[in-house]
Amino acid sequence: MRKIDVKKSFGETVKKLRNHLGISQEDLAERADLHRTYISDVERGSRNLSLENIERLAHALEVSVAALFAAKEITQPDKAARQVWADTCNDILFVEDNADDVELATRALKRANIANCIRVVSDGAAALDFLFCTGEFAYRQRDDHPGLVLLDVGLPKVDGIEVLRRIKSDDALRTIPVIMLTASDNYRDFAAAKRLGADGYIVKPVGFQNLSEVTPALNLQWALLKTSQKPSP
Repeated sequence: MRKIDVKKSFGETVKKLRNHLGISQEDLAERADLHRTYISDVERGSRNLSLENIERLAHALEVSVAALFAAKEITQPDKAARQVWADTCNDILFVEDNADDVELATRALKRANIANCIRVVSDGAAALDFLFCTGEFAYRQRDDHPGLVLLDVGLPKVDGIEVLRRIKSDDALRTIPVIMLTASDNYRDFAAAKRLGADGYIVKPVGFQNLSEVTPALNLQWALLKTSQKPSP
């Protein structure tokens, strides 16, 4: 059996999860209350981690410690381990190439008490691979659909309108709610998205208010809603 460099494998996992969230090393360091050079060392596989810092990283990356260690096996040809990762984090697919917009929308979802894990891809080709279980996402099960797709119109490689067309023309995917995101109130984009069956349309940046305006129209059976905490009397 090939010997696995645990620190290097763990570092690759941290980097992969960070990229899925669409955040920088600086953002992850701030979330985890760690120094940016510490994050860099972790991702290079040159840092010994304490249990406390592993827990901080898991919290900052929005996964459990168990899922974090299961996810590291993605870098190995282990189908069972890859399925663990797929099962732990496939609720919301966010297709956006702007990290700032990803961060704003993530905050808006949290303010709406939606606790589903968010998977981030940065171009339309990667979104199609995710949805149709091809390319780098070939390990996913074809019937393991996201509960919601947040889809930017202006994407590299394959634009959002084409991705929407592919989703809504596929019998297995067409029922997935899709909210289109655009940087400008372009009537042509709006009309095309509506004609193809988009379930909502938001002019960026995505904030709590405009997200709240479209979510009531969606079927929210996919959503894991956090229970509001009432203050003690």
